[in-house]
Amino acid sequence: MKHFLSLKDFTKNELLEMITLAQKIKAQTKEKNFVPYMENQTLGMIFEKSSTRTRVSFETGIYQLGGIGLFLSSNDIQLGRGEPMKDTARVISRMVDMVMIRTFEHSKIEEFAENSKVPVINGLTNSYHPVQVLTDYFTMIECGVTNPIVAYVGDGANNMTHSWLMMAAKLGFELRVATPKGYECDTLIVEEALRIAKESGAKITFEDDPKTAVEGANVVTTDTWVSMGQESEKEIRIKAFNGYMVDADLMSLAQKDAIFLHCLPAYRDYEVSEEIFEKHADEIFLEAENRLHTQKGIMVWLDQHRGDTL
Repeated sequence: MKHFLSLKDFTKNELLEMITLAQKIKAQTKEKNFVPYMENQTLGMIFEKSSTRTRVSFETGIYQLGGIGLFLSSNDIQLGRGEPMKDTARVISRMVDMVMIRTFEHSKIEEFAENSKVPVINGLTNSYHPVQVLTDYFTMIECGVTNPIVAYVGDGANNMTHSWLMMAAKLGFELRVATPKGYECDTLIVEEALRIAKESGAKITFEDDPKTAVEGANVVTTDTWVSMGQESEKEIRIKAFNGYMVDADLMSLAQKDAIFLHCLPAYRDYEVSEEIFEKHADEIFLEAENRLHTQKGIMVWLDQHRGDTL
C-alpha cells in the first residue's frame, strides 16, 4: 500500500504525475466540472495538531472528488485517551478509504501507516510537511518559474525546510538554506537529501548569511520562527533570528521577477515584513488555494495506485 508520508518515498516522475493530476483537477474545478474520482469514498482526517488550511482543503477536496471527510480530533477519538496508535490504525482503516493525519512526532504517522489497510497522507508532522511543499512547487510552475533557484530563510530545524530539502533533492533543482547557528536542519535528513541530490544533480547549500542565499534566487521562501509547541521559546528565537526577516532590502538581492512564498500563518515584521507580504500577496494566496488542488491530486494518485507496493 502506497502512503504519502515524505517526498523521499517517491520518484521524480511520481511527484510530477501528482502535480499533473493537480493541474488537471484544478482546471476542471475552475470550470465547475467536479469529476467524482473518489465517488462515495470516505477520508478520515485525524488532527492532533489544529489547522485552518489543512482541514478546509482536505474536507473540501474530498467533497469535490465525490466523497466525504470525517474530522477527528484527538479529543473525539480514543487516541486522545491513550489508545495505541497501531490500534487506532487497525480500527479506522477498516472503516474508511483513506486517512490524513496531522500530528507531532513523525514516528506516529509511520506507525499508523504500518498498521493501516488504506493509504495514509501526512498532513504535517514535526519532521515533514510534504503536501505543502508539493503545493509550493505547483505554485512555482503557475507563476512561471523555470529552473528554480530557491532560497529558504529561517528556521532550519523545521518541517518545511526538511521538505524543501527532499523536494530539491528529488526534482534536481538548486536550494539554498540560510539559518542561524544552533537552528540548523536535522543532520540525518540533510545526509539523506545530499545522497539523493548526487543522483538527481540537485545543488543544495547551507548558509548562515541570508543575503548570500537570496542573491540571484528566483524563489524566496520562509516560515514562522516559532512553530506550534515552541511558544515558550519565542523571545529567545526572536533574538536568534535577528537579521533573517525577508524585507525589501533582502528581497532586492533576488532576481527582479522573483516570487515570495509563505505557507501561512505569517507573522508580519518577524519572518517577513508587512511590505513584502503585501507586495507578494497574490502569490502567497495562490499558494494557499493550491493546497486544495494539490491534495486532490495526491488523493487521486494514491487511489489509482492502491495495488502498488512501496
